[in-house]
Amino acid sequence: MINGHSKESAAAGRTKITQTPLPTGRRERRAAETRIKLFRTALALIAEHGLADVTVEDITEAADVGKGTFFNYFPTKEHVLGVMAEIQLGKLEEAAASIAAGREPMHEVLHKLVERLAEEPGRSPRLARALISSFLGNQGVREILKRKMLEGRKAIAEVVRIGQERGEINSSLKKEVVAMQLLQMMLGTVLLWSLHEKPALSQWIENSFDHAWRAIAAPGK
Repeated sequence: MINGHSKESAAAGRTKITQTPLPTGRRERRAAETRIKLFRTALALIAEHGLADVTVEDITEAADVGKGTFFNYFPTKEHVLGVMAEIQLGKLEEAAASIAAGREPMHEVLHKLVERLAEEPGRSPRLARALISSFLGNQGVREILKRKMLEGRKAIAEVVRIGQERGEINSSLKKEVVAMQLLQMMLGTVLLWSLHEKPALSQWIENSFDHAWRAIAAPGK
């Protein structure tokens, strides 16, 4: 149990997250808002104290939500982190929609996407380690992550396909393979940064993306 934490301390660590539009019905909208509130609160507490030292009671107290309400949305505290996969998928789908509608250079699109995907776990090395360990150690959360990553790879592959049609990404590469490699690059970079903690994650991302882009760019790009 965390001692002396407050609603304010949890709120202070909240991260702005991108979500798909909330349901239009009042009840559905309220339920979706409560679910996101629990996620945001849990993430702030985990970043400060670590997953092992955060209880369901800590989360519900900081979020000002009844414990019974918590279990209407999540079977365990670890399952709250399944929302992370949904948020990341939303970012991938936004990138796919953006590139389909505009003419922003593919290098910039993918660079921004990798940076955005690193935002949530990159709030602190401790949070990144907690997220990774929970994904690996809980089968239910792992299944959620696997499903969302499959959808995510499809979204990235669509971005790659458009890049190949525009002559910006090497057309000889399989788009599904490129999508998987980009995900592996991002996840591996966050993992290594969480272990070493220095330099800043932004520098890790910059170096990793530079190498990844050179590997997939069309000749002359």
